[in-house]
Amino acid sequence: MKKVVFSLALAGVAAAPAFAHAREVTLTSTLQSYRGNGAYVAIYLTDAQGKYERTLWVAGKKAKYYKHLRDWARGSGLNAAEFDGVSGASVGSGETLKVSVDIADALIDAGYQIRIDTAVEDKRENSAEVQVPLTREGSGKATSGNGYVDSFRYDL
Repeated sequence: MKKVVFSLALAGVAAAPAFAHAREVTLTSTLQSYRGNGAYVAIYLTDAQGKYERTLWVAGKKAKYYKHLRDWARGSGLNAAEFDGVSGASVGSGETLKVSVDIADALIDAGYQIRIDTAVEDKRENSAEVQVPLTREGSGKATSGNGYVDSFRYDL
């Protein structure tokens, strides 16, 4: 009996890394042409119920403006630990933001969504302007936003 329990425990330890495996996912967002300053952009994951899960990327250097990325700000609590190391410069009119992030395989085809909030100084703020299911089938397919995002796609 001890040999069986030990064998099962050993098999569980060997299988654990398969469940924790993450893959690199490339996120590509192209903004529409507009007049004005660079856009602040938050790209984040939500679970199957739409609850904030984690930040994938934030474009825009000045954290004091992050509150205008409303859904993301509410979900992340604007906790610096949520965006440290995953932020960069704002994105200008007509420009493309392309970043690579690690996402756990277990989240793909499990009801999770990639969402994007955008805001431009003295212009409109767009909460969840892009909402796409995180699926293998959706990989490589462009979708339009309903604000500043002209097109967004992710590649697994």
